[in-house]
Amino acid sequence: MSNRVFGWHSTEHRTLFVACGVVLFFEGLKNHRSTWMRFVGIDIGTTAVKACMFDGEGALLGTGSAEYTLETPRPDIVELEPEEYWRAVQKALSQLPSGHFDAVAITGQAETLITVDADGKPLGKAIVWLDNRAKDEAAELVAHFGLEPLFRLSGQTEILPCFPAPKILWLKRHEPERFAKTAKYLMVEDYIGWRLSGAYGTCRGLLPSSIYYDIRSGEYDGAILRFIGISSEQLPRLCSPGETIAEFKSAGGSTRLAAAPIDHVCGNLGAGGGITETTGCALALCAISDHLLYDEQMRISTYCGAKEGDYALLPWAPTGGMLLRHFRDHFTGGMDYVELDRLAEQVAPGSDGLVLLPHCAGAVSPVTNPNARGVAWGITLVHTKAHWARAIMESIAYLLRDNVETLRSIGCKVDRISSLGGGASSPLWLQMKADLLQLPIQVPSCREVTSLGAAMLAHGGDCSGMCHVARVIEPGKALYEESYARYKSLNELLLPTF
Repeated sequence: MSNRVFGWHSTEHRTLFVACGVVLFFEGLKNHRSTWMRFVGIDIGTTAVKACMFDGEGALLGTGSAEYTLETPRPDIVELEPEEYWRAVQKALSQLPSGHFDAVAITGQAETLITVDADGKPLGKAIVWLDNRAKDEAAELVAHFGLEPLFRLSGQTEILPCFPAPKILWLKRHEPERFAKTAKYLMVEDYIGWRLSGAYGTCRGLLPSSIYYDIRSGEYDGAILRFIGISSEQLPRLCSPGETIAEFKSAGGSTRLAAAPIDHVCGNLGAGGGITETTGCALALCAISDHLLYDEQMRISTYCGAKEGDYALLPWAPTGGMLLRHFRDHFTGGMDYVELDRLAEQVAPGSDGLVLLPHCAGAVSPVTNPNARGVAWGITLVHTKAHWARAIMESIAYLLRDNVETLRSIGCKVDRISSLGGGASSPLWLQMKADLLQLPIQVPSCREVTSLGAAMLAHGGDCSGMCHVARVIEPGKALYEESYARYKSLNELLLPTF
C-alpha cells in the first residue's frame, strides 16, 4: 500500500498532519484539564448557605450546607451577626469532597447590608434584606428624586425600605457613630468574598436594587451617593459577571474568586438560559434579554443578567407551592406529593368549573396588591378533595401564564421554559404548565442550578457544556383556554376590590 493512499505524498502534507495532531492533542489536554478542575458555587440564602462543587462538564461532585437563625428583636428589624454568615460558609465548604478548588463564585440574596471599618471588621450586625426599618428614608428618596427617574436608574418599580440606599440613610440618621466609622458598605456576598480573598469587589448583577447603582451606565450614581452621604470609595470595586475579583491561596494552590449576580439570575444560567420558572414556596420567573428592557407599566423590575450586556426581568408571586403544601398539611390527612399528583390526575383539566385565585399572601406580578387574598369560585357539591388538589395546581399554572404573557407584551422572546424548584418534581404539574402555555418545558439534570450557575461563572471559559437537560415535556392539546379565560376575568374583577 502506498503512502499516497493516506495523503503522505509530500513533505508539506506530512508536516500539516503532524501540526494538526499537535493542535488536537493540546485541545484535548485543555478539555481534559477542564474536566478535572474543580469549580465551586456558593449560594447564600436567607436562612442557609449551600456550597456545591462541579467539574468542567457540570457533574456535581459534592455539596455542603449550613443554617443560621435570623434575629428579629423588634418589628421591622431583621439582623444577623456577619460572623454567622462566615461560619456557615466555612462549614459548607468543609463538607466538599476536596480541600482545593480552582475557582469560586458567590451568589445569593440581594440587599443584605454589612458595614465594616478600615480593617474590614464588621461594625454592628448585618441588616438583612427582610429588614424594613428604613420606611421613612425610602419615601424620602422617592420624594426627592421621583419614582420615574429612580425606576430608569435602578430598574426597580418600587423603592422599598429593604433596599441598601434607604438603609444607609437610616444609619446616617439613627446610628451616626457607626455611619462615621464605616469604611466599606458591602453586600453579604461581598463580605464573604473579602473573608476568602482579602479583596473588596462586587458584581454589578447584585446591585440594581441597591438604588445607588445605575443599570444604564454600569456605574455607581453620584447624585444618590451624595444624597445618602457616602462616596464611591466606600463601596467595593465594580466587576462584571465572571470577572476576576481576586486570586487567593487555598489548600493545594491558588483559587480564583469570580463575580456573580443574584441567585435567580445564576439559577437561570445554570438551567441553560432563556426563561426559568421556579415553583417553590413562591412562584418566581427569570427572563433574560440581550438589551436593556423596561416594563413601561412598572409591573416588573429589571435586573442585570449573567453576561455583560444582558438584563433580567424577574416577575414573582408570594404564593406558589406553599398553597399546595398548606392543602396537603391541613386537608388531606397526611398525603404526600406523589399521592396528591395521583389524586389530582383523576380530575379532568379545568377541575369541573372550580377556579381558584391563589393570592393567599397578596399579589405582586403582574398586578400588585399586597391586600389581595385567595378566592374559590364555582364551588358545587360535585367537587371533591381531588378537584381542590387539581384546582390549586391549575391556579399556579394560570398565574405562571399570566406572567409569561406579560413578559411577551413588553418584548421578551418566549419559546421554551425551564422548570425549577420542588414543582419540577411533579409530572402532572409540568404537563399542566406545558399544555397551558403551549410551550415545551425543560427540566435540568442538576437540581442545584443556582450553585451551578455561579460555578459556571467561576469557570470563566466556554461552560455551555456544563448544562444538561434531564427531560422535555412537550405540550399536548390546548385544554385550558376556557378555564384560563375564566381565571383572567375573575382576577380583573376581584383584585381591585381588596
